[in-house]
Amino acid sequence: MKTSLPWSITAVALLALSACNGDDDTEATACDEPLYAGGATDEAWRTLVDARNQPQDSSRAVTLVSPGSGQSYFTDQAAPLWQWTSPLRASRERPGRMVPSLEGHPRESKRSVLAWLGNWVLPTAEAHLPPYTGDLYWVKVYAQGSECPIAQVLTTELQWQLDDGSWRTVKDAAGKALSVQVESAYLVQNRITEGPYTLGTPVPFSMGMAR
Repeated sequence: MKTSLPWSITAVALLALSACNGDDDTEATACDEPLYAGGATDEAWRTLVDARNQPQDSSRAVTLVSPGSGQSYFTDQAAPLWQWTSPLRASRERPGRMVPSLEGHPRESKRSVLAWLGNWVLPTAEAHLPPYTGDLYWVKVYAQGSECPIAQVLTTELQWQLDDGSWRTVKDAAGKALSVQVESAYLVQNRITEGPYTLGTPVPFSMGMAR
């Protein structure tokens, strides 16, 4: 009898987890979460995921400055800085829409089933960032034959200094056809008010072996 309560709690938690991971959330969890940079949050990422079935719109997509179309990299090169310009950036200057940027290196926000379950059974205090307002950019690197991005970041900045882990993954795909896709949107309190916009055609680049 002493073990019935914990097992009951665990069973309920597993049922709740199953409900939370229903069909509507399958695609959201099929691929890993991106890294987060600037003021981007996982809640803002979920907002973009929820909009995945909207028709593709490239009318206000970013202009990728680097990498350029067809640019070549080599495995002995240092991680590059990728940059873009965006018509959405002007939206940040609208009265009442400015939000502070949380500067810092890309950070991960992946939660294992056990971690989620443990926190459900024995709740712990968790700090939540305020809802995000501003322009947001989801940069995804695809390799030929992969359905999920091999490297990705969600950022509020107009650049991505590739971190060592992401650059290593891209270098491991040397010899495959690679491309960059950028999805952008303007959010107000974690709600999309403009976008999402995607590049009409992903930008191709190549990775060669060390020279």
